Amino acid sequence: MLLKPSLILLLAGGAGASVAALYYSQPMLGILGPDIGSSARAVGLMPTLTQVGYALGIFFLAPLGDRFDRRRIILLKAAVLCAALLLAAASPSLSVLLVASLVIGLAATMAQDIVPAAATMAPEVHRGKVVGTVMTGLLLGILLSRVVSGFVAEHWGWRAMFALAAASIALIGACAWRMLPAFRPTTHLSYGALLGSLASLWRRHGALRRATWAQGLLSVGFSAFWSTLAVMLHGEPFHLGAAAAGAFGLAGAAGALVAPMAGRLADRRGPELVTRLGAALVVLSFAGMAFAGLLQPGAQLWLLAAGAVGFDLGIQAALIAHQTIVYGIDPGARSRLNAVLFTGMFIGMAVGSALGALLLAQWGWIAVTALSTVAASAALALRIWPQAKPGSLAS
Repeated sequence: MLLKPSLILLLAGGAGASVAALYYSQPMLGILGPDIGSSARAVGLMPTLTQVGYALGIFFLAPLGDRFDRRRIILLKAAVLCAALLLAAASPSLSVLLVASLVIGLAATMAQDIVPAAATMAPEVHRGKVVGTVMTGLLLGILLSRVVSGFVAEHWGWRAMFALAAASIALIGACAWRMLPAFRPTTHLSYGALLGSLASLWRRHGALRRATWAQGLLSVGFSAFWSTLAVMLHGEPFHLGAAAAGAFGLAGAAGALVAPMAGRLADRRGPELVTRLGAALVVLSFAGMAFAGLLQPGAQLWLLAAGAVGFDLGIQAALIAHQTIVYGIDPGARSRLNAVLFTGMFIGMAVGSALGALLLAQWGWIAVTALSTVAASAALALRIWPQAKPGSLAS
């Protein structure tokens, strides 16, 4: 199937707009809490429930893309996400906001239906490029969501941001209704059997295990860095506020820009090479940060910024290549394969966040960079190591 640029743009925009809904609340919590009469600790449950909803949605809802028409699933999730965002905008109390936050997370998994849909429609020779372009939209949604929500909330209030987000999803849904083709289901398994097949796919496909383990290990370092950066910058010798830590997030733009290039390289030279190059860049970036303490504060910030750009480039390149590998395993199980890959990523992020906070408190920033370097090195070793016999961990 030849994908028109307008359809690729819709898929990229839909992925970005839906995943952005996960992050809109984070910069607005300081404004939202006093306005609705809740403490900072209480409103802090909003982003937590949103992430919990997203993780549950990936595991329990994303596999449905193999059982039902993905077009209908995308349209249904767009309607639910729009309604949840409108509920958040009109919420009279924190309890309603928390319910809306959980539903937003569940429905935002629309992004995890869009990416397999793009892989299904794309010709095999251009699959990496198309997936990379759609992932660019997803990554830009993550990057720009906090900037946009902070600006809108400051000028027009937090309710306006949720209403604007609902309008963007409604527009995406209307365009998807007109432009997306129907997708033929690839399995007729019951829901219970569909979820059970995730374990079967894991056991059967060594390439899926290697991709999930490697991307999960890379995610450990990614999460450890971003979950501790603000705390580290707040202390000696920087004494910088949250705005400075947020500015480091612009490094995500580099990852978004590299996604299509990584996809094209995977199409031409094979995704295996891209996974190794990406993991190697992550190792070098984190290892370089370990020397930051030897420099003056200004030079340290430059080194941290360069390292953030480097590891973000590497992690996003590896993710695109891993998706290319996974989507080529079994065309009839792409939604379930995608669910397994991203579940592994979320587990890695959770582990990295927990270990990063513990290591920073006990041994400082050098321990965080050591954890990230070791985890990325393990991912690189997994990609370089010869494929083992079926049934082993590394195969």
